[in-house]
Amino acid sequence: MATVALVGTLDTKGQDYAFLAGRLRAAGAGVIVVDAGTGTPSGLAPDIPADQVAAAAGTTVEALRSAGDRGAAVTAMGRGAAALVSELAAAGRVDGVLAAGGSGGSSIAAQVMAALPVGLPKLLVSTMASGDVSPYVGAKDVCVMYSVVDVAGVNRISRLVLGNAAAAMAGMALARARPQTGEQAGGGSELPLVAASMFGVTTPAVETARSRLTGLGYEVLVFHATGAGGRALEALAEARLLAGVLDLTTTELADDLVGGVLSAGPDRLTAAGAAGVPQVIAPGALDMVNFGPRETVPERFADRLLYVHNPTVTLMRTTVKEMAELGARVGRKAAAATGPTEVFWPDRGVSALDADGQPFFDATADAACRDALAAELRAAGQTMRRMDTHINDPVFAQAMADRLDQMIQGRS
Repeated sequence: MATVALVGTLDTKGQDYAFLAGRLRAAGAGVIVVDAGTGTPSGLAPDIPADQVAAAAGTTVEALRSAGDRGAAVTAMGRGAAALVSELAAAGRVDGVLAAGGSGGSSIAAQVMAALPVGLPKLLVSTMASGDVSPYVGAKDVCVMYSVVDVAGVNRISRLVLGNAAAAMAGMALARARPQTGEQAGGGSELPLVAASMFGVTTPAVETARSRLTGLGYEVLVFHATGAGGRALEALAEARLLAGVLDLTTTELADDLVGGVLSAGPDRLTAAGAAGVPQVIAPGALDMVNFGPRETVPERFADRLLYVHNPTVTLMRTTVKEMAELGARVGRKAAAATGPTEVFWPDRGVSALDADGQPFFDATADAACRDALAAELRAAGQTMRRMDTHINDPVFAQAMADRLDQMIQGRS
């Protein structure tokens, strides 16, 4: 039987969780209820009580109550619940995790779901789901459903929403628990894994490189460089689950520097180097910073070169100064790597928009980035491979793929 872990605060959401538990069981799934609240539970009895959750976080419910700090209590109970549910998942005792709540309950659920492996179904019903959900999703495969009304007792609206959530989770958990045919439940392939970073404006290069690496015997995981994609790539590299990284699209660094909406944080492009994972790096799409619809671009950028990529995405060309700083940052990160690392530079442009005749073509800005990058590498006794091609030229992509294969295989 598939089993779902229900994680929530039973002191305030007990009625809602009793409803979810009933719907899950009616759908054929078992339930383990984890109480992450600090008050007296109501509605149903937990399988894992709050005292046990608090103990897993190194504290007690009494201590959290006495402190009177709600934020600290949410953090502690989330940490404890994450530890306990992770143990259940590692032991094969749960096939999915479902949670429902407001900002506090969503924060607790986010800690739990962040600690679970990709592929284990995770569904959060949240009052916060109509806004920025990145704090709750992070780099994991979390499904987020808007609750429409507050999670504060079952009514004619919440009954529909929570019922759908239970049905969805039961379906995912039952499918996961069902014996797989034709391949392993985890995905089948045991080929060495390579991660590649891609954007729409570098897709031709990554597709060529992926084809080449697949032919060389690798399974290639492509990550969309949208902030969350870069964080997911970094997490896999940090965990040493990758044989190599084809970091062709480092555009998230531009958003981090300038203030775009797709930043992966300042630690982007560091995990593979710290873990000693072989990597080849290119300046893919460093020519642009990402914003939402045109009207959302901050007023301070009103005089900048903007390009409406589509109704929901507006791109801004990086300046000479910004490109120089980006080159220096890439160079320092590459120079600090503890494993095999090589930087490739395409002399004829770093994205589909940065090509002769295209709106972002700026040879001066690109040269500033290239020169700053090369200077950082020289200071560390390293070099950069320049090629007289555009980044999307198949020759460039194949050269990067071949070089990564050489590094992984230990060939010079």
